Amino acid sequence: MAANENVQQVLDQTVAQLGIPGIVAEVRDGDRTWFGTAGVADLETRAPRRPGEYFHAGSSGKAFTAAVMLSLEAEGLVSLDDTVNAHLPGVLDVNGYAGDKINIRHLLSNTSGLFATGIAPEVSHRYATRAGFAEHRFDRFTLDELLRVAVSQPPVGAPGERFEYSNGGFYIAGAIIEKVTGNSYAEEVDRRVVRPLGLTHTRVRPDEETGLPEPHARGYSTLFFKDGADPSTITPANWESLMEEPGLPPLDVTEYNSSLGYSAGNVVSTTGDMIRFFQAMTTGSLLPPAQHRELWTTVSTEGGYWMPHSRYGLGMFELDQRATGGVTLRGVGGSVWGSYCFVVGTPDGRHAVAVHTNTEWKSWDPMFQIIEAEFGVTISG
Repeated sequence: MAANENVQQVLDQTVAQLGIPGIVAEVRDGDRTWFGTAGVADLETRAPRRPGEYFHAGSSGKAFTAAVMLSLEAEGLVSLDDTVNAHLPGVLDVNGYAGDKINIRHLLSNTSGLFATGIAPEVSHRYATRAGFAEHRFDRFTLDELLRVAVSQPPVGAPGERFEYSNGGFYIAGAIIEKVTGNSYAEEVDRRVVRPLGLTHTRVRPDEETGLPEPHARGYSTLFFKDGADPSTITPANWESLMEEPGLPPLDVTEYNSSLGYSAGNVVSTTGDMIRFFQAMTTGSLLPPAQHRELWTTVSTEGGYWMPHSRYGLGMFELDQRATGGVTLRGVGGSVWGSYCFVVGTPDGRHAVAVHTNTEWKSWDPMFQIIEAEFGVTISG
């Protein structure tokens, strides 16, 4: 397939030019499949990347949270119009937030007005530098701690006013899921998403677990701030300028406690399972029609310090048709220390590509180049 040859070329260039240790791409196109790799799974042994590797899916877990919440809505246990106070009274009534005005839809669409949780000083001081990560990599966050972090900085806008990517909104959504069901977040993801879809290589990582099942690639990171950077000064607008100088060797971050991800992103999966999940979410085979429409009612991400050329639904995104020449492409993705993945495909689910790198994404350009190569579009604007 010529398109796959073009994808392979992008994989090779990405490793050669961006310093990514290893990258894989799995393509499903009707009944045809293709798997390509470049680089290595382990910088010491030089072992190659291979099919079936487990990885941390980062913020792709947000889509699992949305799926669970929409399933609960279909059963009449919640409504997306429910306010946070209807289920968690007082949790948001601090620091300028109003729990009687922020609803579940706001949480899942990143339009709640909650600040970008990842730059909270309580988080940044632990992981912002290499020394900090080494000291705190096995720290375990409780739900109460996560909820406090979610509101530790003032709002960035009124509910529904604008898009601002925030893990905190999904922490609160996870807490609502647990309150409504009486079960853990992980149990509900398994019951409502993993088992119905037959995702045999997917699960929410337990809080006490710090590694990955075999096989897996080693994870490497260079996503650290310069020594001496003050976490309290970090904003979505200036964080890139505070990053450490390029050229330093990557840090092996394969083992760490990922409880900070919780319902904002703590799912372990494979490229094959992520394609199956994407197919269910884009075609509507998992959720009833009303909830499927809610899932894909999107808002612009412009100005929200997130992926360009995109619109955000509930935990998933759609590429802006103004940038794709009118072609509709949907996706899910996420990044975390030592891992980045995305799946993009057509709304009918028949054509999709899943990509994983064993480091954080260095630039949006390779993602768009892979999409262009596989789907024959030109992303512009």
